[in-house]
Order: sequence, then structure tokens, then C-alpha cells
Amino acid sequence: MNKRKIFNDPVYGFINIKSDLIFDIIEQPVFQRLRRIKQLGLTDLVYPGALHTRFHHAIGAMHLMTRALDNLRSKGIDISDDEYEAAQIAILLHDIGHGPFSHALEFSLLQGIKHESLSYLLMKHLNSKFNNKLELSLKIFQNTYKKCFLHQLVSSQLDMDRLDYLKRDSFFTGVSEGAIGLDRIISMLNVVDDQIVVEEKGLYSIENFLNARRLMYWQVYLHKASVSAEKMLVNLIIRAKDLALSGHDVFASEALKTFLTGQKTLEDFQQDNDLISTYGMLDDYDIWGAIKIWQHSSDKILSSLSTQLLNRELYKIKLTNDPLSKDELKTLRNKIAESYNIVRADARYFFAYGEVTNKAYIAEGQSINILTKKGKVIDIAEAVDLPNIKAISKIVKKYYLCCPKNVSL
Repeated sequence: MNKRKIFNDPVYGFINIKSDLIFDIIEQPVFQRLRRIKQLGLTDLVYPGALHTRFHHAIGAMHLMTRALDNLRSKGIDISDDEYEAAQIAILLHDIGHGPFSHALEFSLLQGIKHESLSYLLMKHLNSKFNNKLELSLKIFQNTYKKCFLHQLVSSQLDMDRLDYLKRDSFFTGVSEGAIGLDRIISMLNVVDDQIVVEEKGLYSIENFLNARRLMYWQVYLHKASVSAEKMLVNLIIRAKDLALSGHDVFASEALKTFLTGQKTLEDFQQDNDLISTYGMLDDYDIWGAIKIWQHSSDKILSSLSTQLLNRELYKIKLTNDPLSKDELKTLRNKIAESYNIVRADARYFFAYGEVTNKAYIAEGQSINILTKKGKVIDIAEAVDLPNIKAISKIVKKYYLCCPKNVSL
């Protein structure tokens, strides 16, 4: 069988698959499921073109990894063929642990289990299927391999993941502010003392990259309507889970029912291979299929939330610089309970509050390093007088409140 396939990607053009092992991994059902998980969750309710998937992103990130490795090799950086393929696989599978709607359900369906942990377990699962051929990829993914710069290309402030999702999300949403100078950034990458650095000539491309990331967060990832839709979905899943855990028969696919009827911990996943396999069958379709049935549920709360989400009757949302007071929350609960004729305790399903943060560049031990023309390596914030970089190095925090439009705030 010819495994030298070509993907025609709308962002980069033709992407070549030159490795038989990579082709076989892409063919695996657990990877093909990424075609059924949208990259940006419910953001298409705001930007109708944002229908691209985790599959698109994984292939695109692997393509950028290939370009980055080729560039480093051209500069004399020692990267063996095994390391080259392992790094490609590590970035290809970096998001394989994402559940339905990407980030939205990490804190409802799975109680805070991060997708990175599940990616690692699914990679181990695939490793056993492929006779331990993914051992090196696992080490690169976990940052336990001797060449740290390979892990930095997978996960850092300037990794292939971020470069692809900014470029791709900007393309599919049509938000031009997210455009970045991808070719220049990759061509300016180098390695010094086992660390990824950017040659000084690429300085302004990095400044643009960081600005684009900040703007994309406010305009796309933290868009008010996107946040509202996501919180509605989270509340909906919490309601379905509460009903299932209290013994109600809640419609769900077998895979979804597994996670609605029991609280799963990371230890459960680590100890039960069947559980990680079941998780590997979950995708957006499980959730949408259930929601279409739940809109006719006898449970008024489940039915209302499902109908509102299906018909895009989103909560209004208010962003403030200060958190809500206890008295304001108490008043809101009373208004919702009265409006929906439900007990006050159940009002929590119809509103959400919390905080959102935008941190475009917080080094946290993973700074973006610039290689000056004199051969010195310095943090980008110190490279030259860039007030923009210093400004976006601060965390911006806002508080949100979402609730039905018929309830006055």
C-alpha cells in the first residue's frame, strides 16, 4: 500500500506524509476521531467559518515541525532521523487527549483532568499497539529526552502548536489581527546550549506574534458570546451528570454514559486501559446527539438548556473589573428561580460567573530568547526597547457574569 500521502491543506497547501509509521498513526480510529472535534468548540456560533477540527490542527502542527526541523538541520544542528520522526509524532499527537469541544468540558465532564495528561496516556496506548515505536516521542513529549530543544518545539512560548493554531484560527475565523509572519519566524529559529532561540533578525516577527496572540484571545478565544456559549454547555453537562449520578435515566451514547454516571479521576485512567479506550471514542457528535434528545427531556432544566443552546439563545454576558459580591449573586439566584419557577438551589444551572485572563507573554521559566548579532542570548522583553512586549507581559484579568436575557443584572 502506498503510504506516501499528500494532504491539501487550505492554510499551507500540500503537506507530505513521508513516514509509514506516521501514516499508520493517522489511520488509527483514536486519531481519526479528531476530525469530529472542532478546534474552537462553540466559536462558530460567533464566527461561522470556525468549523475546522483538531485533525486539521494536528496535521498542520506536524507540518510546521517538519519545516522547523529542516531549518535547524540546515544550520548544522544535529538531529538524527529517529529524532526527526519522533518529534513529528510528538507534535502530531500533542492534542490527541482533547475531549468533545476541546477545552470546554475539561472542567465538567472530567472534573479538571487536563487534556495533556490524557494525551500522554493515549500516546502510551498507541505505543503498545506499535511495538514501542513511540518511546522516543513519549520522552520528547514529557521533556525527559536529552535534547530539550525538541520538547520546546512541541510545548513552549514559541512552539509549533501555537504557531499553527494562531495561523489556522485567524484563517478560519477571518480575524486578520491574528495573522503572523510564520515563514520568517521558522526560518529565524536556532539552537544555543540546547535551547530554542530566535535570531535577532526575527525580533519584530516575534513582537507581531505576541501582539497577534493577545488580540486573538480578546477577539476570538475570550469573545463574550463564545464564553457565554461555553458556560451554557458546561452547565448543561453538569445538569446531565447530576441527574445521571442521582439515578435518573439520561440518554447518552455508551461512551458518554460512562463519564456521566461516574466521577473519573486521573488514577482511574492510569489503572484502567478500557477507560482510556472508551474516552478515545468520545467526540462532539456524542454531545450534540444527546443534546438533541435532551431538548425533549421531562427535566425542565435539561430541556431548557438544550433548547437554548441548539437555537443559539445565548446568555447575555457582562465583563467587569471587579468580582460579584455575595449579595449580587444572592439577588441573581432569586430572580432566576422566580423567572423559571424552580427552587433556588437549581438556579445555579442558569448562570455562570468567574474570571478570564489574557496572558500573551508570561515567561514562567519558558521565555522566548533572542540570539543577538554579538552571540548573546537574552529574553525578548530585554532585547530592545519594545514597550508593547513589556505591556503584554502583564496578566489582564476580567470578571464575567452570564445569565438569561430575561433576567435583569
